[in-house]
Amino acid sequence: MTEVKSKRGLKKHYEAAPEEVREYFSHLPGLLETFPLHVALAYVFSRVELAQNMAIYCGIVKRHKGDAALVRKAVDAHHMTRKDFAEKYKAVFGKAPSAFIGAAEKVRDKVMHGKNTTDKEVRQAIAKVLDYAQRLNAGVSSVAGFKPFGDLRGFKGAAQSLDSSTTRWLLKGMGFLMS
Repeated sequence: MTEVKSKRGLKKHYEAAPEEVREYFSHLPGLLETFPLHVALAYVFSRVELAQNMAIYCGIVKRHKGDAALVRKAVDAHHMTRKDFAEKYKAVFGKAPSAFIGAAEKVRDKVMHGKNTTDKEVRQAIAKVLDYAQRLNAGVSSVAGFKPFGDLRGFKGAAQSLDSSTTRWLLKGMGFLMS
């Protein structure tokens, strides 16, 4: 990734991203115009967490034919940590995620915990999130045929889902606590 040296450079980086990523982070240009960079960083990370949860949810529903309502309940109730996302991803997709954003997460943590950061660090972190979205989309799409940083309408298709009892066992096997 090239260094992003200004807000304008960050906007150019955003504009160079694929359409589905730009649409997914559609508020980013406005946030960059109106607010300090740390607000834009919080926004992109909230969207990352949503996409990661949707990747797990959609993967279980599509690849493993889990009952959508039960899977939604399990994923929503599960506290997904960074390490846990990688473990759940491997359980759902059969391989470790090929995209990581560790350096950007460190900057996010500093901002969220009131530590000093530079604009350069925050710009780079936002750019890394945009790159991560593209890489995760490519990885999930190659094994499951959908892109978590995109429009998920129709991701499942017409496949028949498992019954709720079997879905509960599936979710337990993947490490989701079922009540």
